[in-house]
Amino acid sequence: MKKSLLALAVLGGFAGVASAQSSVTLYGTIDLSGKYVKNEGSAKRLSLDNSGINSSQLGFRGVEDLGGGLKASFVLLSGINADVGTANAKFWNRRATVSLSGGFGEVRLGRDYTPTFWNNTNFDAFGTNGLGDSSHVSQLDQFVGTWVRADNSVGYFLPSNIGGVYGQFMAAASETTTNGLTGNNPGRYIGGRVGFAAGPFDVAAAAAQQRIAGNTTVSAFSAPTADKRYNVFNLGGSYDFGVLKLLGHASRSTLNDIPVGGASLDLKETRFSLSTVVPLGQGEIHAGYERSKLTNNIGFASNTAKQFALGYVYNLSKRTALYTTASILKNDDGFSPLAGTTVSATGAVTGLGSSLSVAGGTSQTAAPTLGGNSKGFEVGIRHFF
Repeated sequence: MKKSLLALAVLGGFAGVASAQSSVTLYGTIDLSGKYVKNEGSAKRLSLDNSGINSSQLGFRGVEDLGGGLKASFVLLSGINADVGTANAKFWNRRATVSLSGGFGEVRLGRDYTPTFWNNTNFDAFGTNGLGDSSHVSQLDQFVGTWVRADNSVGYFLPSNIGGVYGQFMAAASETTTNGLTGNNPGRYIGGRVGFAAGPFDVAAAAAQQRIAGNTTVSAFSAPTADKRYNVFNLGGSYDFGVLKLLGHASRSTLNDIPVGGASLDLKETRFSLSTVVPLGQGEIHAGYERSKLTNNIGFASNTAKQFALGYVYNLSKRTALYTTASILKNDDGFSPLAGTTVSATGAVTGLGSSLSVAGGTSQTAAPTLGGNSKGFEVGIRHFF
């Protein structure tokens, strides 16, 4: 929604920026839900939680026409914890970029979404939000490396007028210290994504590699004597039949060269998601199934995680919706740690609203026990502005 310069000034400090732009937009989302989560081995948790079907956020974007088809633009996007009225630790945590675009495409600098993330969210009926989020079964991607966004990035986007072909390429510097992450990328990231969309059909493939320095601790994995290589490849697609839309994505992720008791541990995760959106008048049914298997090269237990989710969204208007989602996640095996090593039971903690889950926030609870299950239910309201 376009806002006047006066409205931007009331929000504080942006009138000077806005006056130099051809157009400035203030936009955002507030999404809150009442949530129930029960992880095996822990008491149930009732909470008011954030971002059930869309991410709560506040954003500013502007564009200046430089003439000759050339444009300069910016985006500042902050995640909002609407249940408690706070922002994230990084205020512009969702995106902070400046761009130059024209017939050649777009060059974009700053904190931005990675090419390898888009197939996970664009081809997920729940959009990687709330209890139906397909990434709940992830056992490497969301805990290791640069998954959703990259700091210090330089990106290039193909022009939008090349016959349905689209693409994104990114390089991002790590800028870590000898003591660890300091809030930036845990290692140099290089990735790309290429897709084709025409009518009801859309398909895309993405790949990336991140080199993580040996002195950097990544989530539960510590490797003080060797660099680690984190590789991701994924493929996603959708087809809209009118009566329903089918979406799916599959990925292969590896984390190599983790020193364990004189050996080099390699981890591999294979993950897929299949989901659908069925329109019913002003409402939509959302349903999804996800499966992930984490394996290793030195013979200790792997883990298989599966999730079933079902939801309904009722649109009161183009901007406001009521929704409900139910989900159950099962850890079949339990990825047990090796005694005396720094490798934690990562595969066993996949859950809904657990302390290591992207559905955390105010619904955090202890992770499921080894091989334990997780279930949840939420009812909420979302408003765009």
